[in-house]
Amino acid sequence: MIIELSDFFNNPSLIEIGWFRIQYYAVTWILSAIFIFQYLKRHQIIRELQLSSDQVNDIVFLYGLIFGAMVGGRFGYMFFYGLDQLAANPLSLFFIWEGGLSFHGGLIGVIVSLYVYCYQHKISFLRLADSICIAMPIGLGLVRIGNFMNGELFGRPTDGTWGFIFPTDPYGFTRHPSQLYEAFFEGLILFILLMFVNAKNNKHGVISGTFLLAYGAIRFFVEYFRQPDSHMGFVALQLSMGQLLSIPMVIIGLLLLMKSLKKNEAIS
Repeated sequence: MIIELSDFFNNPSLIEIGWFRIQYYAVTWILSAIFIFQYLKRHQIIRELQLSSDQVNDIVFLYGLIFGAMVGGRFGYMFFYGLDQLAANPLSLFFIWEGGLSFHGGLIGVIVSLYVYCYQHKISFLRLADSICIAMPIGLGLVRIGNFMNGELFGRPTDGTWGFIFPTDPYGFTRHPSQLYEAFFEGLILFILLMFVNAKNNKHGVISGTFLLAYGAIRFFVEYFRQPDSHMGFVALQLSMGQLLSIPMVIIGLLLLMKSLKKNEAIS
């Protein structure tokens, strides 16, 4: 089945008044933070760490969303995907209205900001990271749906019987809806996997290691259906930048998982 999307999927806005507009993509970010907050404040690990609702609010919205995902995501995008632009004009780092956020940069930003929070409040970083990792697929799934609604980050051309024609595609090809593939695997499947691991093992770092390993593997696989960034193409060995950045995630996740499973002491 070939589906040709309407012009609605061309950077759509929920509200537009003159120069001011709120895009559906931005709404998915806000909803992600709200749903993650609602999920985390009732989670067993949060109760175990004895964190208040106000603390969870700061962790999710301030340290996670703003300092981590958005600031880290912007820095990561410019360093991983826009280094030439950054070298030509360093101030472009702050041109957030032009778009450009990187998941891998956002992940690094979240790790750094949460480490700072844990250091300041004397909280177990690895245990808090476990709780955040369980909730992250909620946001990942919603944001990928936002990518789809924005008509961005679409897939590679396909000559099969399944595909979408995006109004934002200058070539008008029938393409894989890779955003929906990512929403399904990075969102629903990863969430189910982490819930299962959480129910079976309560050692520090097991959930975090599983998240890094599983997300890295999923992203590496789905990138074969996703169109590489037009200004970069394949970076090395016919691999995209997303695939190259996912390899360290798999390695670090595997090492953390193996180390955590060897620990004899579990948290009750």
